[in-house]
Amino acid sequence: MNVDLHCHSTASDGLLKPSDLVSRAADKGVTVLALTDHDNVAGLAEARSAAQARGLRFVDGVEISVSWSGITIHIVGLQIDPGNAELGAGLETVRASRTRRANKISEALDEAGIHDSLAGAMAHVGNPDIISRTHFARFLVDTGRAPDVRTVFQRYLVMGKPGYVPHDWAMLGDAVNWIRASGGVAVVAHPGRYKLSAQEMRALLAEFKDCGGAGIEVVTGSHAPGQYREYGRLAREFGLLSSRGSDFHGPGESKVNPGELPQLSEDLKTVWHDW
Repeated sequence: MNVDLHCHSTASDGLLKPSDLVSRAADKGVTVLALTDHDNVAGLAEARSAAQARGLRFVDGVEISVSWSGITIHIVGLQIDPGNAELGAGLETVRASRTRRANKISEALDEAGIHDSLAGAMAHVGNPDIISRTHFARFLVDTGRAPDVRTVFQRYLVMGKPGYVPHDWAMLGDAVNWIRASGGVAVVAHPGRYKLSAQEMRALLAEFKDCGGAGIEVVTGSHAPGQYREYGRLAREFGLLSSRGSDFHGPGESKVNPGELPQLSEDLKTVWHDW
């Protein structure tokens, strides 16, 4: 199977509509696909219908923003029930905090001499309930502040740079509980992206496991080959299921297309092993 369990659409900060994302994944040979938009499930129905039409196995997913030890961590939920009331209420609180943060980012950029950034970011928003740093990054590219989105995150919107705004997201335990309440499986997204020491990473995974978390992304678009081995080892050590996902956001912005990553090591127990 060619499994991709981490992708984004215009329902959050992706560039493709859910149905177009599914078409791209199918064209790239994906056989099992999850849509995991940030903090909302608005794109799942469209994606599911498109997947059925193309013969893909579709997995309902979400990616929840979490604050842990002063940094932002992302937790993917797979096999969720999009209509679950507890999950829905939790995601609503996170979306409301996104709007508050967007206003603060706009104010911070204004102080740095970059004006009208909120309106500029909103021009890139596909879902008015979801605005993210990526939308501000696309505005900064449009206005010539950087050649591409990756460079934006070296110059702006991160700690110590113009436009940075510290923010408190959901608690780790709450996010895992929302996912589990909806019948889903909680997975730590792209662990190699977090600026954590080896000791801190172990503390995160231990707490995540204690909360009821079940999996970790081992092969992702954010990891180098050496990290595949590193996080595979941690998956074995902590008894976590292993996942694979491109974290695809759109053509020209993402390192890899859906389904183009290496397969997981055969000795790892996959998150989809009993689906």
